[in-house]
Amino acid sequence: MHLHREGTPTLLLGTAVVFGLLFALWNWPVLPNALIILISALLLIVLGILFWFFRVPARPFKGDDRCVVAPADGKVVAIEEVHEPEYFKDRRIQVSIFMSPLNVHVNWYPIGGTTSYYRYHPGKYLVAWHPKSSTENERSTVVVKHPVHGEVLFRQIAGALARRICTYSHEGGPAQQGTEFGFIKFGSRVDLFLPLTAKVDVTIGEAVTGCSTVVARFNA
Repeated sequence: MHLHREGTPTLLLGTAVVFGLLFALWNWPVLPNALIILISALLLIVLGILFWFFRVPARPFKGDDRCVVAPADGKVVAIEEVHEPEYFKDRRIQVSIFMSPLNVHVNWYPIGGTTSYYRYHPGKYLVAWHPKSSTENERSTVVVKHPVHGEVLFRQIAGALARRICTYSHEGGPAQQGTEFGFIKFGSRVDLFLPLTAKVDVTIGEAVTGCSTVVARFNA
């Protein structure tokens, strides 16, 4: 496990603030010792949570062309057939994964192939499980074309707390299943749009692990 590069500015600032406050508390005591100890402990806990948020676990992945793996850690909050208006403009199976602030916030390619589409959209910051968050929130859309199974769209969606979406994909670039394509800070959501012929292997409410859990399988 290591720390994500997107966390460097936040972690440096957080560490400086916490240790600055600790230095002031212990060198210019104006509070009872018991209260100083309590505040110090709380500050260190907050700093620990901040470091924990930017963790990147080691998840070896061999790849499987026959399936779509989870692009993120979290809980499945939606599985439904919908009209996808941005790219496909037809009916697709949507699988939505909600990421809480305690989840790993790295995003991984769910399939391999070539990136055929990428767009960033500024927007609102509705709660990530809101039905309109998929079309009205700040979001990034990526489409990867598999040489055998066609295209799969996945969308990073900012939530009420998430204020920065990081996407490393670019049109024409390679996409290797199970490798990192982005990161979202704090609570957020990732939507997958699959062909109607795909067989979904997860259920509503199920906890999934990015780069590990099989979300769906292709028929061919």
